[in-house]
Amino acid sequence: QVRLEESGGDSVQAGGSLRLSCAVSGYPFSPFCMGWFRQPAGEERELVATIVRDGTVKYADSVKGRFTISKDNADDTLYLQLNSLKPEDTAMYYCAADARYRGVTFEDPCASLEVRGPGTLVTVSS
Repeated sequence: QVRLEESGGDSVQAGGSLRLSCAVSGYPFSPFCMGWFRQPAGEERELVATIVRDGTVKYADSVKGRFTISKDNADDTLYLQLNSLKPEDTAMYYCAADARYRGVTFEDPCASLEVRGPGTLVTVSS
């Protein structure tokens, strides 16, 4: 069974930093695209960052220049470095991987990102 497990969330003050990690298990082959979503309480989920196998990364405008996504290709562990945190970054953060393992194909693999973990909570106080 495929599973993603996030860790690293914490409570920090504005301006602080955190590093989130995502452990991957159960995939028959490495995901081509992985990413991070976040969801503030009572709001919709937002795609924050993506990374594909060739290293190409994309960021939401709200985090560009402050967050960095990276991946260890040896074991597919995904990371998200969060710097210069703001209170509006407070949210549950979820790791996601593409759904190619179950035959879902899109021209853009990142279009099939799915969350498979419980998330990790980031709280930023002013």
